[in-house]
Amino acid sequence: MNDVKNIEQEIARLIVDTLHLEDVTPEQIEAEAPLFGDGLGLDSLDMLELSMEVEQKYGVALRSDDPEHIKVFVSLRRLSEYIQLHRVR
Repeated sequence: MNDVKNIEQEIARLIVDTLHLEDVTPEQIEAEAPLFGDGLGLDSLDMLELSMEVEQKYGVALRSDDPEHIKVFVSLRRLSEYIQLHRVR
């Protein structure tokens, strides 16, 4: 359980830093809250930027136009679990 929390915190920091979210801290990103739309308010450009950073940092290829990968970006928890399962770095 601790590993899950740690990776979630790490990914939350990555989201804030990569997308230069000035009004949001990593601690404010709820694990189950939506990242896009009404949740954190991210858009498809943010998803693309985040995908590239995740691939560079963790070696996990996420194509933002892949319908299966869009499901990965539903929440911080889902994204963190996916990265944890597929990371090579």
